[in-house]
Amino acid sequence: MGIALTFGAWLARRGWYRSHAWCQSLIVLLNLVVIAVVMVPSFNTRVRPRIPEKLGHSFYTLATTHAVFASIAELAALYLMLAAGTNILPAQLRLSNLKVGMRITLALWWLAFLLGLATYLRWYVPFKHV
Repeated sequence: MGIALTFGAWLARRGWYRSHAWCQSLIVLLNLVVIAVVMVPSFNTRVRPRIPEKLGHSFYTLATTHAVFASIAELAALYLMLAAGTNILPAQLRLSNLKVGMRITLALWWLAFLLGLATYLRWYVPFKHV
């Protein structure tokens, strides 16, 4: 998904805005499915029941931080889809500069991705203390 989002950003830089919109929208919606089917159930089973008492442990801190930033990034991406691609939102709720919003959302997405990678490594890759 990260490669596809970066490719979508490249499409916008080339001026291919319709292709950019389709690419980004598809990835945002696919990501929403992955979040709903895989990530939310995993978080609700493994992490949420242990909040707040276990937040001092990296296992839970990383997963919770990832969930927060990933949620913000996905909500921002869904908002941008509505703001840029439809007339559903009233004019006062639309961004005047979509480029800035899209860049911030892409940066949030990459932060969420890196936190997700760190979470995966912490959960599933054994490490030895030296």
